[in-house]
Amino acid sequence: MKKKFLPMTFVSVAALLSLMAGTSCKKESNVSRQDRVVVAGGPSGVSGTCGDSTIKGVITSNIVLKSCKVYNLDGLVYVANNAVMTIEPGTVVKGVKGIPPEATNPGTPGGGLIVTKGSKLIADGTAADPIIFTSGDVAPKSGDWAGVAIIGRATSNHLSAVSLPGIGGVPMADISYGGPSNNVPNDNSGILRYVRIEYAGYELSPDNSLSGLTLAGVGNGTTLDFIEVYKSRTDAFGISGGTFNASHLLAIDPLDDMFDISDGYTGTITYALGISDPSRADKSQSNGFECDNNYNGDAITPYTHPILNYVTIIGQRDATAAGITNGLPSGTGKYGRAAHIRRNAEFTINNSIFIGYWYGISLDRQRPAAGDNSQTKYTNGTSTLTSNYVHAYVYPYATEINYASFGAFTPLGVTNRGYVNADPNMNIKLGAPFSATRIIRNYIPQVLSPARLVGAFPTGQTTWADGWTVL
Repeated sequence: MKKKFLPMTFVSVAALLSLMAGTSCKKESNVSRQDRVVVAGGPSGVSGTCGDSTIKGVITSNIVLKSCKVYNLDGLVYVANNAVMTIEPGTVVKGVKGIPPEATNPGTPGGGLIVTKGSKLIADGTAADPIIFTSGDVAPKSGDWAGVAIIGRATSNHLSAVSLPGIGGVPMADISYGGPSNNVPNDNSGILRYVRIEYAGYELSPDNSLSGLTLAGVGNGTTLDFIEVYKSRTDAFGISGGTFNASHLLAIDPLDDMFDISDGYTGTITYALGISDPSRADKSQSNGFECDNNYNGDAITPYTHPILNYVTIIGQRDATAAGITNGLPSGTGKYGRAAHIRRNAEFTINNSIFIGYWYGISLDRQRPAAGDNSQTKYTNGTSTLTSNYVHAYVYPYATEINYASFGAFTPLGVTNRGYVNADPNMNIKLGAPFSATRIIRNYIPQVLSPARLVGAFPTGQTTWADGWTVL
């Protein structure tokens, strides 16, 4: 989904932080499906044992969220003016459910956390006690709340500052990023480690939303490791510019793209798993990766150039499922490609696995109209593919012109493999990637898999997603 960037706006307001004690919550079992409740413990005690607190408005001084409380984000909460929000391991933070635009126009995005430039979020959980951001509704659903957004001062290719999309109205703090004044590659926005974000991605209006986790201009001084986005209504990870490096990312059942990357992002993502939702697809097409230099494919620098190492993207179990054109929830939902590289974006993809889409890695040459594009940048060596195993029902390695005129291309060199089978797992041989019972070992290459030594879960990296995640 491509976001609508808004003119930069900023209204300075005084801090408003209301912490109101509520009823305590007992510890619940950790059932791993959509109707489950959540549980965590931590240094201050088990979640809910010392009550609830409500947070709203703008935070302008340092604050610590304790594991023994459940915190409710009442509306969009901003961390601003160089403040630091520290969240203890095992803390549960819930976004108050928004009012969807279908019910009232405009809608209300509900709870959300927005960390602005210069401020930090220190959310450093553990595998035993992850930090959980989730819906505050008793029956959680995708898009209940806005999600988590981090805005940094690192480089993007926006020629002037732009505002974060999906906010609506007049923001309560500065949500701008990009432009010549924001050019700090090593900017530090804090730590996200062992963090789970569930049921986020409120869509304010078509193509105007936050992702489950939105990263805008985030610098490489930021630590991003062991992060899951579960059942976002929009993109799981929305990345606009920035230089950060990230590892151990999971995008599970997003409605739209798993990873949407644009506007001059130049970092490295190492170890990532994306699983598509078999029950729904987005009207804009649900892709694994979607990469743009910018919306128009302009020749502006820095060019979007993610380096992707050890990635596994799982699509649909058969061609019929992958080829729907009227899927839920919109009635016009479609699955797209495992990776759609377009609009002048560059890329480096190494040691990765893509299966279960009609098209695997597709290079789109629509934009720009003249000069280099994402396809020619591969043929001239600016972009590279190395040791990737790709299945598709039509073309594992494809070229296209904006959803049309598809054709096959043969990857350069001899290290990439492509397969076309009715059974997407016939040659690549993961554990059981389309099983209704989801466990992390289903997505690991088996002993006889040709991708075992180069796939997203090589020897010694087979258990990193165990325990703290929900599949």
